[in-house]
Amino acid sequence: MRHNSSNSVLSGWTHRHVLDLAAFSLEDYFLVLELAQRFRALPVAGARKLPALQGRLVATLFFEPSTRTRSSFELAAKRLSADVQSFSPASSSLSKGESLLDTARTYVAMGADLLVVRHRCAGVPASLAQGLDGSGERVAVLNGGDGLHSHPSQGLLDLFTLARHFAPSAPTPAALAGRRIVIVGDVLHSRVARSNLWALTACGADVVLCGPTTLLPEAFADFVAAPPPGQDRDPVAARGPITISRDLDQALAGADAVMTLRLQKERMHQHLLTSLEAYHRSYGLTHARLKACGDGVPVLHPGPVNRGVELAGALLDDPDRCLVEEQVRNGIPIRMALLYLLAAVGPGA
Repeated sequence: MRHNSSNSVLSGWTHRHVLDLAAFSLEDYFLVLELAQRFRALPVAGARKLPALQGRLVATLFFEPSTRTRSSFELAAKRLSADVQSFSPASSSLSKGESLLDTARTYVAMGADLLVVRHRCAGVPASLAQGLDGSGERVAVLNGGDGLHSHPSQGLLDLFTLARHFAPSAPTPAALAGRRIVIVGDVLHSRVARSNLWALTACGADVVLCGPTTLLPEAFADFVAAPPPGQDRDPVAARGPITISRDLDQALAGADAVMTLRLQKERMHQHLLTSLEAYHRSYGLTHARLKACGDGVPVLHPGPVNRGVELAGALLDDPDRCLVEEQVRNGIPIRMALLYLLAAVGPGA
């Protein structure tokens, strides 16, 4: 697949940056999943590289530790024949007082066409995109995860994983319409959950959130009720509903898929939990508990997993029920699709 801005598959793509899935239309989801399916179908042996981004430079600016996301983006860029430059905060000029924007400009000056940015503070990728746009730089910014705000590529790879499970030959957003998807755990502190709420409801899924009140406030029932600040309208005409349940066994009844979130152990020190054992008894997933769903209902987790807390070890190791490794595999074609699309509207397009 060579880059061609006149290609019909790109005709509906208008985003200069990918910062938040709240800005995605249903057509955007169709396009990303269609491209990801094409990339996923490529042979895994022999020559794997495509010339689509040959001559482009992708810089991964990860100001926060990451294993899966960073490696996945860098491998995706290399499979599209892009050059890749990695940023290491520990050995950078940030320690000398250089600003984040000046750091980004340094990579742009070295020829970067796309910046993948991850930061512990919400809003940093958007702020860098605004600053670079304001100075006339033609560089695309892709949010690799920012604070509690958003993790768009993770939301998209989760969506792709579910779509492939429900409709292997045609993994489109339509595969999620009317599906009951249960998200369990620490929604309050999860940027992954926020991205999944925008993506799943856009595709017409019925999303059930389940967790204790300290980790799942009632306000999340209205999370997609209005566009976020800075966005004047919702690009999706009709979204699926969000409901909240405190009882996991009730939430699982009739579920088509279950996603559990990583529990950050510091929540105990913040007095949001009494103990990890008590949490697992109430909200941990096991084979026995999944009997409420019926046979074949898949389990997802964004990783890394705390064994015996969010998921029982036996369930995590069960390839017939647990799709964690499939999520990791699907991260590469999804990120290839995003890089390809952003390059299509960026410099040299």
